[in-house]
Amino acid sequence: MKKTVLVAVATAMLVSACTTTDPYTGEQKVSNTAAGAGIGALAGAGLGLLGVGALAGGAIGATMDQNEAELRRQLQGSGVSVTRTGDQIILNMPSDITFNVDQDAVKPGFYQVLNSVALVLNKFRQTTVDVFGHTDSTGGDAHNFDLSQRRALAVASYLSGQGVDSRRFAVTGFGKTRPIASNATAAGRAQNRRVEIQLSPLT
Repeated sequence: MKKTVLVAVATAMLVSACTTTDPYTGEQKVSNTAAGAGIGALAGAGLGLLGVGALAGGAIGATMDQNEAELRRQLQGSGVSVTRTGDQIILNMPSDITFNVDQDAVKPGFYQVLNSVALVLNKFRQTTVDVFGHTDSTGGDAHNFDLSQRRALAVASYLSGQGVDSRRFAVTGFGKTRPIASNATAAGRAQNRRVEIQLSPLT
């Protein structure tokens, strides 16, 4: 079962969290409180607050083309893969270059990569930013969900600290539920431990 949160993240790190169960869907939803930050979602009137307009028609493809080209240029040789699927762009960040084992603090050596991502996000503001955390199958389900959520939040918090509007973010921890490789091998488990950033056009 996934944990989902829409966050308004600030430079301060997360200090508390509580979990509630949606009575209609049965999903666990985690509401997080950051020091000096509120919780918000980008929807409806939020577009006006951001000072950007929704994309339409051919502008969608053109804008996402520009995003993709700039991300590929900025992230070349970084270990982060850039995948384009339709009008969405997914950045895959393997955990071995992003976090220490079983930790949720971003490695200082990865700051420059996230700085490059933030540069593009600030340049092209007509996108929403989903940050997904994933683990391998090692360990219990509750621990994996929590770790994946905290890692996704850490990435979103860092990007917000670099000036990316926090109202653009939605953060989800999936634990071990969305593997991209076999958990039967060490190499496969390493691929499954990752954080993904998905960019979608504002429409």
